Amino acid sequence: MRTYESRQEPLSLAAGAPFTSRTVFSAAHVVADPYADVTPDSPAAVDWDATLAFRRHLWSHGLGVAEAMDTAQRGMGLDWAGAAELIRRSAAEARSVGGRIACGVGTDQIAAGSLAEVRAAYEEQLAVVEQSGAQAILMASRALAAAASGPEDYLEIYGHLLRQSAEPVVLHWLGPMFDPALEGYWGSADLDAATDVFLEVIAAHPDKVDGIKVSLLDAQREIDLRRRLPQGVRCYTGDDFNYPELIAGDEKGFSHALLGIFDPLGPLAAQAVRVLDTGNVAGFRELLDPTVELSRHLFQTPTRFYKTGVVFLAWLAGHQSHFTMVGGLQSARSLPHFARAYELADGLGLFPDPKLAEERMKTLLSLYGVEQ
Repeated sequence: MRTYESRQEPLSLAAGAPFTSRTVFSAAHVVADPYADVTPDSPAAVDWDATLAFRRHLWSHGLGVAEAMDTAQRGMGLDWAGAAELIRRSAAEARSVGGRIACGVGTDQIAAGSLAEVRAAYEEQLAVVEQSGAQAILMASRALAAAASGPEDYLEIYGHLLRQSAEPVVLHWLGPMFDPALEGYWGSADLDAATDVFLEVIAAHPDKVDGIKVSLLDAQREIDLRRRLPQGVRCYTGDDFNYPELIAGDEKGFSHALLGIFDPLGPLAAQAVRVLDTGNVAGFRELLDPTVELSRHLFQTPTRFYKTGVVFLAWLAGHQSHFTMVGGLQSARSLPHFARAYELADGLGLFPDPKLAEERMKTLLSLYGVEQ
């Protein structure tokens, strides 16, 4: 144990003009209802008011919201019924405030099934998202990974979905570090072979693919992949380890962003992108590079539990009144992990009210038996 002196003043991060050089989404977490009498196996009980208020916070800073993604605990506490309700409510809220929204389409209403059942599950979710008026993000499917016998099954399923989608979609490649059940996605554990299949899907339907979201935590692989994309297809980085350099780009291109780390970094990330809009790459990196240590800490292995740190920081920042998560996932990280996350976030000036964050951190320490 040691003494930590908290920061006294937060960063000044006001809302500003819309972005002009990059399209930026923050994947957003859900706020649990702390008064619901539930168990870890119960359907998610969501505090809808606090959940939607957080999305308005992101929209107010110019960020798009990537809804019902893994950051919202899809497959880790939030089932399809809860996700469908989240999509409908968030899409309606987006319309009311003029916010940009894209929503995850998966197959999590089934645990496993035949290829026909997987396709039907995707179709059901795609219909819900399109009927809500949101853009669709075709997420990687655990059920498809289990049912597919090779690349041809991925080509058939994704081709079918893209042919019937009303508007261009975002294709999401989530690596096994985020979900071990997705090992060997696109028909091969060899990432070069999987990349070829992924690109074949896009090449067959370039008019139906707005972009791709890549979450492999491998900067060079993402750079190589985005250079092979057809003209007009965006690359949205999902690399929570290397996002500043990928968004900044190089002489051959850049990545847009769809990131879970932009949930706690929203206002700071928005300010950095506005600096980048002026052509000031160095200024952009000066703002965003110092945040990477926090991001790498939150996303450390086992990476899939990064949501716990994201919600923890939302509580410290005053975006919700409690530190409770659907599925009881607040227990997924240790006290030393929380303490380091607090120090890093406080050092960045992320807490609008540093005193509130300090008091809440003291409360958590007390709950763990630490004498003040």
